[in-house]
Amino acid sequence: MKIIKRNGAEMLFDIDKIETAIAKANDVVEEAARMTPLQIRRIAESVEIRCQQMNRSLSVEEIQDLVEDQIMAHGAFEVAKKYITYRYTRELVRKSNTTDDRILTLIESNNEEVKQENANKNPTVNAVQRDYMAGEVSKDITRRILLPRDIVEAHEAGIIHFHDADYYAQHMHNCDLVNLEDMLQNGTVISGTLIEKPHSFSTACNIATQIIAQVASNQYGGQSISLTHLAPFVEVSRQKIRKSVEEEFAEMGIQATDAQLHKIVETRLLEEIRRGVQTIQYQVVTLMTTNGQAPFITVFMYLNEARDEQEKADLAIIIEETLRQRYQGVKNEKGVWITPAFPKLIYVLEEDNIHEDSKYYYLTRLAAECTARRMVPDYISEKKMLELKVDKNGNGHCYTCMGCRSFLTPYVDAEGKPKYYGRFNQGVVTINLVDIALSSGRDLEKFWRIFDERLDLCYRALMCRHTRLKGTLSDAAPILWQYGALARLEKGEPIDKLLYGGYSTISLGYAGLYECVKYMTGRSHTDPEAKPFALDVMRYLNAACAGWKKQHNMDFSLYGTPLESTTYKFAKALQKRFGMIPGVTDKSYITNSYHIHVTEEINAFDKLAFEAQFQALSPGGAISYVEVPDMQNNIDAVLELMKFIYDNIMYAELNTKSDYCQVCGYDGEIGVVEQEGKLVWTCPNCGNTDQSKMNVARRTCGYIGTQYWNQGRTQEIKERVLHL
Repeated sequence: MKIIKRNGAEMLFDIDKIETAIAKANDVVEEAARMTPLQIRRIAESVEIRCQQMNRSLSVEEIQDLVEDQIMAHGAFEVAKKYITYRYTRELVRKSNTTDDRILTLIESNNEEVKQENANKNPTVNAVQRDYMAGEVSKDITRRILLPRDIVEAHEAGIIHFHDADYYAQHMHNCDLVNLEDMLQNGTVISGTLIEKPHSFSTACNIATQIIAQVASNQYGGQSISLTHLAPFVEVSRQKIRKSVEEEFAEMGIQATDAQLHKIVETRLLEEIRRGVQTIQYQVVTLMTTNGQAPFITVFMYLNEARDEQEKADLAIIIEETLRQRYQGVKNEKGVWITPAFPKLIYVLEEDNIHEDSKYYYLTRLAAECTARRMVPDYISEKKMLELKVDKNGNGHCYTCMGCRSFLTPYVDAEGKPKYYGRFNQGVVTINLVDIALSSGRDLEKFWRIFDERLDLCYRALMCRHTRLKGTLSDAAPILWQYGALARLEKGEPIDKLLYGGYSTISLGYAGLYECVKYMTGRSHTDPEAKPFALDVMRYLNAACAGWKKQHNMDFSLYGTPLESTTYKFAKALQKRFGMIPGVTDKSYITNSYHIHVTEEINAFDKLAFEAQFQALSPGGAISYVEVPDMQNNIDAVLELMKFIYDNIMYAELNTKSDYCQVCGYDGEIGVVEQEGKLVWTCPNCGNTDQSKMNVARRTCGYIGTQYWNQGRTQEIKERVLHL
């Protein structure tokens, strides 16, 4: 059994240390109040049993809490008082400088918490360590200076989560939709160098990857680009290639027919498209931005975004090549084709591709094959999105999310035109719904009163985020604010006008709806008797956002938080505050957003239909998934699911497995087993547990992770049931 030290390092549980600590407190009280050695041993053994029952690695602080409880349970109140006093004194000494210790453990790569904080960051790499070191300093400044004390305390207690505090000290925002069209058509500037409009498709792809890297280094969330913005350059290359071929024929004195000319031109064009798409895929995978990871990039594939039929046909060629290359994957260091985490792909299901007799159905079948093998693309239903994303003029719109699930709200500019590319999200603060429920003790009146108090806390935290961005000059990130990714502001111009009027959004996240409802009603929110309460909670969150929006002329939006490491943090905080409550706090994780609990038996179609109701109430971000087995030999079933998605839910994905053991060459599912109280990834074929010698890809919370997860998220992955 392992424990987590204060600096994040992991070590074996040692019962003797508990006995020694109790004995020290015992020795300084009057003899009449002292406990016997046997009593001390019994207390230590009771603590050990409690730790084992928690089924995860506890922190030193949690173990000390258990020791206090057991000493008092034995009636040794004087000993307990001394133990608490000593603990408090040591805490004061430690608080004089905790940042240095955490940074030192980062450098030595023995900080287990940080090592498992981000499923796509390798903490042994210098660039990642440097980013984490800067993040520790930023969090320290944020805690001590920049945020109000009650917000810091609520964040540390797991009552709310103030996302990305490691970037808060800087004037940075969350995520965005890159206006690639503006940057390619009108030129941009990268590192002081003017980049003019490209004269070929392959050059446009190369410039796009440079833009992606620059954008990723100037914000901390996800970004999205659309392949539609690359489609016009297919025709540019076509004409360029045609001219070149005609000149070659003229030099050789060959008279070619139009059909012959067309065939040669299209063959060369397809080869250029292949190279261009490969540039995007390999550059994104191999690039490392200033935050020490590959760009968190989503690539959007939407046929109806094209301006005319020729552009749509060219876009279809790009989409087909993108899907084929992702189906193939990328090679690991052993030369084996594996599943990369990025770029994330989103494919829009629409009338032109969803039916067997649709013109572009062949793309949908290819997408299904790719999903079955590589877990992407994910799917947006144009039909449902047009129903849900309606602007002030009553018109529906279909567009991509930012990163894994963050959706902008519909926006119409001064000319009455819809606008999405060039917009962004200011930041996120998440409310822990489970804590509200448990704090109420099932008293419904008290529940709504506490809900209001917590919402006010989130509102003030969100306004801190907004205020931090106010006054930011465009010079802080020229690629974003001056050279087209988000805007074309003047040098020295504040970005303030982009923070109001709905141009950008700011997000209220929520987590643990399932556990909240389970505690308050005794039932899952899928139960017809409990669902009305779940929907009331969602409406209450939306009403709060609407009130804040009206007050400030800012688009507050409700966001289904994709908890990664925080799912574990919240679970530990709840166990500490409320103990182990069956069905509510007895896991090392809590459930993402509105999702059905991962252990609940439900078929894929019912799951998607149920969660669709909650997507409609989560306008700032939502995604649903179904867990499926290996579907590579059952593509027709994948297509049936895709058709169901088109008719019933806005945004969904299929989770399968894509693993490889570098020790024995096993390419089936690598599982999770428990060893000494810790969950460990283990090859079922050879028993390999060395994570550096295996490739594991799992969708964590909307995106694919490949660098492993903390114990809470690992338990959640282990316990997922199949829906098909």
